[in-house]
Amino acid sequence: MEIRQLNQFCTLANAKSYTQAANQLNIAQPALSQSMKKLEQDLGVTLLVRRAGKQNGSVILTAEGEVLLQHARLVLSQINTARNEIRSMASLEAGEVRIAVPGMLGSFYLPSRLMAFRHQYPGLKLSLFSGGTRDALKMLQQEEVDVAIITAEDLRPEFGHEHLVREQMVVAVSNEHPLAENHSVTLEDFFQHELVMFKKGYFHREWLQQQAEQLGLKADIAFETNLINLIKQLVAQGFAITSMLDMAVSSDEGIVCKPFSPPVFLDLHIAWKQQRPLGQADRVFVDFLLANA
Repeated sequence: MEIRQLNQFCTLANAKSYTQAANQLNIAQPALSQSMKKLEQDLGVTLLVRRAGKQNGSVILTAEGEVLLQHARLVLSQINTARNEIRSMASLEAGEVRIAVPGMLGSFYLPSRLMAFRHQYPGLKLSLFSGGTRDALKMLQQEEVDVAIITAEDLRPEFGHEHLVREQMVVAVSNEHPLAENHSVTLEDFFQHELVMFKKGYFHREWLQQQAEQLGLKADIAFETNLINLIKQLVAQGFAITSMLDMAVSSDEGIVCKPFSPPVFLDLHIAWKQQRPLGQADRVFVDFLLANA
């Protein structure tokens, strides 16, 4: 069975006349008759019976024809729905972008850009999944999201990617903390103090622990949480220090940010799986973020 045949069959069933159906379909009546005969041969049943004594090729459906009509109408309806949805997606009037992002970017970098994107493309839905960089990597690998923002260290040969942003990692301390007077902070000095850190799965946590091991030091993690506001409160009240992206701290939070010595930068990329090409909505979203990086 072909979609063309099903459409012709439904038109003929509604018109109940070969002549009228052929006119509606803008084809010759013999061509329509041949097409219906071919459909019957493929199915091995009689679908239509010409009505004796009637003009204009009047027909009625057999029991088999009635069953096919029900299914044909459903199939054609679903195809029409699919066609309309795909056309809407192609014109960016509908569609969904699923994106996984690190917590700090989701809280401080993306909100204004997401609102601007939604304003420009109101028909597109954004589904945002926030967690650690390793969480974003895992979701992308398992195709739970369409795109993810990951570190340069997490890039894989199977990923397509574009560089999104380079951000400095800084030491965050309270206004009264001794390190607040420093121009910069070495890793050795950083590890001399009690720390509040993200839980495992976050790049900051893993990178700092690697640095401590290389220096033969042990990170004194007094507090462990993924709640950024709680981390800031603990730092502002002098209970611990931490490392954050510079973008995540404002001057009115009672926190002082100092660069590491030597400086440390984090390169973040927006990535997708190459074997799963980006849809129209995904491509537009990636291009929008890059244009507004």
